[in-house]
Amino acid sequence: MIKKQGIYILQSLKNSSYYIGSTIDLTNKLHEHKDGRVKSTKNLRPLKLVFFQKYDQIKLARRIEYKLKKLKRRDIIEKIINDGFVILGP
Repeated sequence: MIKKQGIYILQSLKNSSYYIGSTIDLTNKLHEHKDGRVKSTKNLRPLKLVFFQKYDQIKLARRIEYKLKKLKRRDIIEKIINDGFVILGP
């Protein structure tokens, strides 16, 4: 089985907020969010995956995740979702 590692963005269908995360196994992580096992998104459910970008190294994905979370800008998150890729460097 090939695991998809990278960064992802979820959108709450409850209040339209976004959640940014990184993972080494996207399928498993989505199940955790769906089942309410992730504290930070438990009260945002239901959620939908609106973006995923694969990275060869999880270390790089985590750096990008950190940078995006630090920006805290909805317009940048929505541009990434619309463009279909992250343009921030490591």
